[in-house]
Amino acid sequence: MLDLAALAAERFGFSSLLPGQREVMDHLVAGRSAAAIFPTGGGKSLCYQLPALLFEGITLVVSPLIALMKDQIDVLRARGVVAHRLDSTLTVAEYREIMADVRSGRARLLYVAPERFNNERFRQMLQVLRVSLFAVDEAHCISEWGHNFRPDYLKLAGFARACRAERRLALTATAPPRVAADIANGFGIEPRCVVRTGFYRKNLTLLLTPAEAGTQEQRLLAALAARPRGATVVYVSQQKTAERVAQRLTEVGFAAWAYHAGLEDSVRAEVQDRFLAGSDGVVVATIAFGMGIDKSDIRYVYHYNLPKSLENLAQEIGRAGRDGAEAICEVFVCPDDVTVLENFAYGDTPSAASVASLVQDVVLGDDDLELSLHALSRKHDIRLLVLRTLLTYLELDQVLEGGTPLYSSYRFKPLTTSQEMLASVEGERRQFLRGVLKAATKKRTWFALDVEAAAETTGSGRDRVVRALDWLAEKGHIELEPQGVRHRYRRLRVPDDLDAYIQTLAARTRSRERAELDRIRQVLDLTTLDRCQVRALGRHFGDPEAEPCGHCSHCLHGPSAPLVRTTVRAEPAAVRAAFELCAQYPEALGNPRALARLLCGLTSPALAAAHLTRHEHFGVLSAVPFPDVLALVEGSATTR
Repeated sequence: MLDLAALAAERFGFSSLLPGQREVMDHLVAGRSAAAIFPTGGGKSLCYQLPALLFEGITLVVSPLIALMKDQIDVLRARGVVAHRLDSTLTVAEYREIMADVRSGRARLLYVAPERFNNERFRQMLQVLRVSLFAVDEAHCISEWGHNFRPDYLKLAGFARACRAERRLALTATAPPRVAADIANGFGIEPRCVVRTGFYRKNLTLLLTPAEAGTQEQRLLAALAARPRGATVVYVSQQKTAERVAQRLTEVGFAAWAYHAGLEDSVRAEVQDRFLAGSDGVVVATIAFGMGIDKSDIRYVYHYNLPKSLENLAQEIGRAGRDGAEAICEVFVCPDDVTVLENFAYGDTPSAASVASLVQDVVLGDDDLELSLHALSRKHDIRLLVLRTLLTYLELDQVLEGGTPLYSSYRFKPLTTSQEMLASVEGERRQFLRGVLKAATKKRTWFALDVEAAAETTGSGRDRVVRALDWLAEKGHIELEPQGVRHRYRRLRVPDDLDAYIQTLAARTRSRERAELDRIRQVLDLTTLDRCQVRALGRHFGDPEAEPCGHCSHCLHGPSAPLVRTTVRAEPAAVRAAFELCAQYPEALGNPRALARLLCGLTSPALAAAHLTRHEHFGVLSAVPFPDVLALVEGSATTR
């Protein structure tokens, strides 16, 4: 009988297996698909890394986290395991080397992002490979009822079937029963093969501390001063808050850094490296920080602002105390944060008119479509993630069929002379290549090439121009970068009752809005719960009933007083003043929802394109609940 524990010790240096790991790997070794629902730090990655050494063929790992891919590959290579990743940072030479290892069977694991499956060449390559294991990290993203739904995940189950994967493995730290059922159904996993190890961790103290608006900074400073220093993460909801709080902590003597998506990649990497290397640094971050970060000695996790769901809360506090030592997780629960979080959810929902115009645009147009998603987003005033979701619905409903994205332009940097490039081909091919090179426009060190213009100049198809550029890059003549991505779709059918179909899609966006609002309210409900909060949180994720934990706010201090949310009323004068803008910006402010977004400070593609996010009216009612502002706008519109 295969001794998995001995193999884990021999190849990875682990003295024993963690709970659930053996059960998951036993299912995989037996040829069954499985799901691993383990808390953060519960050892999910070993569940595919170790079996990958046992199976013939490639283990394909799908993950949205490039940082996680790089870290795991470094560890695997140090252990003598050939593992690679495919992402946009690779050079042509690196890509060729990886493909050689994959095709020869040397590579045991190949890491890719979900978006890689939009590439037809990649999908075709999978058809000739033996995919022994198709592992999907962050698998909760497949579920529309999950807290971090990603439309590309909806199609992964189909891709797993298309490449004839012999077994599937879904991994996540946050899956309530409904989400776990979606995962199992999507990937064809039997209920008996869903392994859940439980949320509870006895070394984490969970404090849910009621806080009035404006007191969070004072409470954070007091908490940091009262406790021994240690590696700390402070989660905030906005980039500007991260900058302000990090600056304040620096002023009072902490090694503190802001971390958010608005920083340059190099700055974020530097912050991450400093935090990993130290023992008492403080990172003040949006939720962009922590995914895939392997630091076991985080002693404190503070939520300066309210997390937007119990799933976010569990995932973020799960980054503390992974070494088993005591750690404290404290949430400053300010009811006024709810307005900001709820308004974000409302801001994601497109108007019914936007959904209708999008669907009519792509369904009633040409059979073959080449779409710029950014342009489509601006045209119909639908946020990019929501737009991707709607297009995915159209694919799953077999209205559209997606193809490989193409690029309208490229830029390249010559690595050899044009004479050397031309000398490597003869006859008509040389004339064609000369025409391509002449069509390029010199910048500084790079040349820009419009593919369509080059195709017209040379009298050839765009595919031949692109193949020529790929060939030049493969031969080491140029460094090539694609630009101006366009997404290709083919129309398969027009729904019989298009109006009814559009209404169904619009209803799905409103249903997702309600789900987001429910998740926010669940966090508030947990704060005032009159029983053990840790056990209640565990039950949300499917843990069985158990004795009170003894180390949450309720167990330590008893129930909290009811939370009072500040009532802020919308000013009719502000709405009337904003109405004057509608005539100036009819495209950006063409419906009540768009005007309500402006007043609440919720950006949208149309508002950004019209530069209204910098207007004096933008955000003047940001403290007012969006439904109140929308009702006032609609009421004012009927009386004008």
